Amino acid sequence: MATQKLYAGAKLREMRTRLAVTQKEFAAKLGISLPYLNQMENNNRPISTTVVLALAQEFGMDVTELSTGDSERLVSDMREALADPLFADNMPPLADLRLTASNAPALARAFIELHRTYRQTHERLASLDEALGREDAQIQASPWEEVRDFFHYCDNYIDAVDRAAERFAAQAADVGDIRKAAVDSLSAQGIQVSFADIETLRSYDVANKTLRLSSRAAPQTQVFQLLLQVALINQDKLLEATLDFAKFQSEEARSIAKIGLANYFAGASLMPYATFLAAAQEARHDLELLSNRFGASIEQVAHRLSTLQRPGAKGIPFFFVRVDQAGTITKRHSATRLQFARFGGACPLWNVHRAFETPGHFLRQLAETPDGVRYISLACDVSKSGGSFGAPVRRYAIALGCETRHARALVYADNLDIDNASAYEPIGISCRICERQTCHQRSVPPLERRLTIDAHTRGTLPYQVT
Repeated sequence: MATQKLYAGAKLREMRTRLAVTQKEFAAKLGISLPYLNQMENNNRPISTTVVLALAQEFGMDVTELSTGDSERLVSDMREALADPLFADNMPPLADLRLTASNAPALARAFIELHRTYRQTHERLASLDEALGREDAQIQASPWEEVRDFFHYCDNYIDAVDRAAERFAAQAADVGDIRKAAVDSLSAQGIQVSFADIETLRSYDVANKTLRLSSRAAPQTQVFQLLLQVALINQDKLLEATLDFAKFQSEEARSIAKIGLANYFAGASLMPYATFLAAAQEARHDLELLSNRFGASIEQVAHRLSTLQRPGAKGIPFFFVRVDQAGTITKRHSATRLQFARFGGACPLWNVHRAFETPGHFLRQLAETPDGVRYISLACDVSKSGGSFGAPVRRYAIALGCETRHARALVYADNLDIDNASAYEPIGISCRICERQTCHQRSVPPLERRLTIDAHTRGTLPYQVT
């Protein structure tokens, strides 16, 4: 099999900028000529093995960064945006999208942002009757989507916050109990912690410096909410500095992101990076074993596994997603080549939707995407009780998965027929960009293909994809 050439000019430029050196200085340290470096940075030449070794030896870089990052997800996001009927007659070839993502990632992000703004403008106009007479109506990106994209393009790993949480966990280990350490940390700030029969999970009175937690909540949830409050109180400067770096467009987005960062700190404290990574590898990523060891819920463990992307100490690149009963994606992240639809739900052929039918069980699936990449996917129901009779139950399903080349590191891959091509179910991302011609669950035609309609013949679909 021929070795695939590595073109990563944008990543190479980013590394050089981060080191604050000129092209001439960088070329000298890598032992290559200035024109050769210039050609690599502009993707006119692939990055050679000599340069890869020099980056590792001279700068101690994690060279896996060269082959990962935003390129694949940018291509996926652009394809989804271009699936809009607006572009039906102007669909650029996939090769052009890959060139744009590699050579001009800033332009790709600007296009995605422009399409998102257009889409939201279109949706506002469609519901204009609700906005009539409102002087404060403004067209801007959804704060929620803006925050989602922030974490998405950070690879769902925030180094400064993760390391701060790891330090807190180390201090908690001296105390012997992270729950007690969290209470002690808040008490040191004059905050009184109590548990009460309240409907909200957490209620903090800033004026009286009292924190009340729901006695109805599960123990893991109580600890998580304690740690979240620790982040908001004791790590405020760090969170604010991270938010300054992100440059959100609105205060709403900034506020949502701050809660997201506090949640990140809580999860990273409960499952500190190095300790959790080692435990995950030892347990072969058994969610139940890790849940019991770290006192975290199954969802918290699965989400944490998807964040293990620290340079130089990366875990398996997982995808993680949570969907509601309507199939709407409420949480998503992928460190794999599989990227989720930015709008709408997940592919109906994916096992995450079947998890609602078998509560309390883990479902395993071997799946293949249209690009030929094969994955193992684990799905389960994660219903959340309201804590009292008659209280509404929140029902979700989560999925965690990775490429099958990592199968030996997963206990869930045991006894699966991974080498059998027929064992893989065909899944996609979005019907509008999925190229499968005979999918029995297709909801809309793919916009990149022409259709043939024959009134006298009916197959799986009322049309044929050319």
